[in-house]
Amino acid sequence: MATLMGCAKIGRTAFFCCDIQQRFAPLIHKFPTVIGNSKFLIDTAKILSIPIIATEQNPRALGKTVDELGVLPEFTFSKMRCSMVDPPNLVNQQENPVDRFLTSYRGPNNQSIDSVVLFGIEAHVCILQTALTLIEKGLRVHVIADAISSRRAYDRKIAIERMKQSGIWITTSESIVFQILETADHPNFKAISNLMKSTPTFEAFDD
Repeated sequence: MATLMGCAKIGRTAFFCCDIQQRFAPLIHKFPTVIGNSKFLIDTAKILSIPIIATEQNPRALGKTVDELGVLPEFTFSKMRCSMVDPPNLVNQQENPVDRFLTSYRGPNNQSIDSVVLFGIEAHVCILQTALTLIEKGLRVHVIADAISSRRAYDRKIAIERMKQSGIWITTSESIVFQILETADHPNFKAISNLMKSTPTFEAFDD
């Protein structure tokens, strides 16, 4: 039932920030919306002590992660493969630092990661392939609709439909945060509420 309901719990969830890089800024559909909502997710993860992993696709050509996000360099990894993680049948998958994180991380109660909150670009390439590979590895995947995009709006729309067909959960930045918090009695609820109030409303996607 937990898998069907798409649970995301503190101590068992990681936030994956995919390829939000400098060179994409003038190319990606509603890139400021992606940056703004991604920053909200990253700031939330920091308050809740949720691990944040970021990747950069071929950073020599495409630049570093945009400064606005404040992602820590020690948890930012370069890649050439589209997916942030390697397929489970790849012989040398332990050489991928993101895969090493997934297998080695233990939460406060010695729990392993079973859910990933995924956001970034491009929706129809690296986000889609990362989500599908994570599903193949047996993880729950929550893709944040207001924090993903592509160069073409149509590609983003089709990617979301493709992910839905594969059992990937499509949600929004605020929705996943409230899902993780669960209750107003959470000790960090006020801090997250204040963060929400101080976060601007960004231009919405058309779908």
